[in-house]
Amino acid sequence: MKRVRRVGPVAPALVSPGEETAELALRHAAGLMAPVARWLLRSGVSYGALAHMLKPVFVEAAREELARTGTEPTYSALSVLSGVHRKDVRALSEAPAEAAATHPRGVPLASQVYTRWLSAKRYRGRDGQPRALPRSGPGITFETLAREVSVDVHPRTVMDELLRLGLIQAEGDVLMPAAPSFTPSRQRDELTGLFAANAADHMAAAVHNLTTDAPRYLEQSVFADGLGADSVEWLHEMAREAWQRAFEDMVKAARQRVARDDALPEDEQQRMRFGIYFYSEPQAAAPADAQAGATKRAARKGKKT
Repeated sequence: MKRVRRVGPVAPALVSPGEETAELALRHAAGLMAPVARWLLRSGVSYGALAHMLKPVFVEAAREELARTGTEPTYSALSVLSGVHRKDVRALSEAPAEAAATHPRGVPLASQVYTRWLSAKRYRGRDGQPRALPRSGPGITFETLAREVSVDVHPRTVMDELLRLGLIQAEGDVLMPAAPSFTPSRQRDELTGLFAANAADHMAAAVHNLTTDAPRYLEQSVFADGLGADSVEWLHEMAREAWQRAFEDMVKAARQRVARDDALPEDEQQRMRFGIYFYSEPQAAAPADAQAGATKRAARKGKKT
């Protein structure tokens, strides 16, 4: 059914942790994590690395929750609330930098092979650049490189993944890195940081609205389906124009307010972020049985009228 509707927070009852709320949150968290998983995989991050990184995130979130309720954040309390093993909680609390810096065995095999190719001396030429490698055969080859990192995965599988990622090029039976380094550009680093900050604040506003009874943040959207590609493009342009007007107004007002509040003590200062987004994708077709059911219901309704 085609529809246009405004989507925004309603005033929910305060969240009481339990099996029902946990199941509901996990079910919808899967949808929230899907684009994050795509971003991580395209950036060379596997599930293992993410799981390792989430330990200190969960521990710190548990610490903040305990502080919010006036509960002492003991190792046991942090472990029970976060689900992270007590010994890991202790390690993260006593030496957070060292614990977080431990490299997990979660970096994809293809990335490990590629990094070794770029960094190991035996795979670099006299000019210091990575050498072109034959796929297999005697001497130094891509096969020997891949086998040095893992004997559990066939070198052909690793090669196919590196080709898919665009990290290497093939000329006949010879392979070579597509770039002499594996370091993100400064612009990519800045864009990634901006993306993370924008998305995190959007999520924080939504979580605040969903789980507290404090004054609600602005967090609204308009949803429509049944659109053609030209209509989506037209609406996208309209959204850009709306953002430009809002951007100019907000920058002007924010500058005035920053100047006005300049004398405030630092412990009374706050930050804010105002943003907008637009997204579109092909509309998923309803399952055949659901479409048939809808047609039958519409037919029955038509007979009654």
